Amino acid sequence: MLNNLLQKMTGKGAPSSSDVARRRLKVALVCDSLEVSDEILENMKTDILEVITRYFEIDRSGFTLDIDKTDDYSALVMNTPILSALRK
Repeated sequence: MLNNLLQKMTGKGAPSSSDVARRRLKVALVCDSLEVSDEILENMKTDILEVITRYFEIDRSGFTLDIDKTDDYSALVMNTPILSALRK
């Protein structure tokens, strides 16, 4: 929510289609080099979402799960827009 407000204030809107395509290609290349299939990544995303939603209300449309790779390491990068904490 705060992120959306900051984007509006700075004039940065949704990423362009070329940015989205570039990110998807990067993730695909990293997944190939790590031998992680799209199916595994989607299953992992589903599992992570299941756990997170036990504790938080999140914006599922803004949830992203990517793999970034450098020369030294690979990292699982997750962005989860949290709307509120669930009270039990």
